[in-house]
Amino acid sequence: MGSNEREDDTGEPDRFGRKKLGIIHAATTLLNDEGIKGTTFQEVARLVGLNTSSITYYFRRKEQLVEAVYEATLERMAAMADEALALPTPRERVAHWVSTHVDLRNSIRRGEQGRIAVLSEMRTLPEDMLASLNERYVDLFRRIRGFFGDPANEAEKRLFTARAHILLEIVFWLPAWTPLYSSRDFPRVKAQLMNVIGDGMALPGARWSPQVLDGRDRWRTSEQGRSPQGEFLRMATVMINQRGYKGASVQSIASGLNVTKGSFYHHHEAKDDLVLQCFENSYERLSSVQLAALGMDGDGWARLTGTIAELLDLQFNDPTPLLRTAALQAVPLERRAVVLQRSERVGRRFSGMLVDAFAEGSIRIVDPLIAAQVLLATLNAAYEMRGWSQQFDDPAEAVRCYAWSFAYGMFPGLDVAG
Repeated sequence: MGSNEREDDTGEPDRFGRKKLGIIHAATTLLNDEGIKGTTFQEVARLVGLNTSSITYYFRRKEQLVEAVYEATLERMAAMADEALALPTPRERVAHWVSTHVDLRNSIRRGEQGRIAVLSEMRTLPEDMLASLNERYVDLFRRIRGFFGDPANEAEKRLFTARAHILLEIVFWLPAWTPLYSSRDFPRVKAQLMNVIGDGMALPGARWSPQVLDGRDRWRTSEQGRSPQGEFLRMATVMINQRGYKGASVQSIASGLNVTKGSFYHHHEAKDDLVLQCFENSYERLSSVQLAALGMDGDGWARLTGTIAELLDLQFNDPTPLLRTAALQAVPLERRAVVLQRSERVGRRFSGMLVDAFAEGSIRIVDPLIAAQVLLATLNAAYEMRGWSQQFDDPAEAVRCYAWSFAYGMFPGLDVAG
């Protein structure tokens, strides 16, 4: 029961609470699809069958409604994390976390529950609201990290931190690909998702020793990053990763480069044009890494680990990171098809790499489509771990620690495969 609801004598939300919850659910849908800017009282009122003045009875300002949406999502996820924490082992906790989130997708599809809010624009709220929400998010994160128990040392704490971040990103990315499955397939989806998350890709005894790929100048930022267009691409990518598609305004991009909005429009007709260039640039670089790995010597395990290591190093250290896959959810519908097609091609190439490796017996056999989605979420979310990666003296060790959970599963220690 969230703090935004009141109860009657039966323990159920009263009429006031039900209406308020309905408003929050409607606003969550708008926030996910249209961003904060497109979430208006008029549209919320239309979705719930009320007039605008009725909405203001519950929330005087739009920012208060948006804050309530984020609070509701964080409370729901904290409750789900608490359910998992009550179980005795790390594997049971992670399995419960995965299962309840897949079940949630089914409940949302049937209209039984409201959607989970995408949190990418939370950072754009006023500072007083953001401080409170950040506390809730950190608390949620610590609960999820607690799935793995108390770390024995600083190295284990870093590993558990990476795992918690990946688990959060995986469930936030579920709405992007679970619509491709019938709800009748969800029991298998849960089992296969846990197979990937729990036990990873590596065969017993496989070592983490990724090869450096040839042709790194094709995807690394060099002269491009110092050209005006390269700088706009870099800053727009960073802003979208930090604030989401809707939160990355022309003003924020221009301010980040210490130029005027006029300078922005001198180089671009509209923000959407630059954003599409960011997606194209990101997917072109990602594809170049994949193709370089496919052309290297070695088996499927070598190609997979080489790809993962290179892409994670890009996310941790390159001035222009890869665009977060989650940003796809807020791209305008009329432009989303083209971007989704590129994303699907990248995901299918990962699936193909996995299938080739299955055929030669160099990695574990898992569902390649689900594994590709887990890998995409893992790689693209790594940008948010740049600060975490700076704790390591050796950049390669940061890559190894973060990649470990996809390679070997969520439960083995870093010394298992050497």
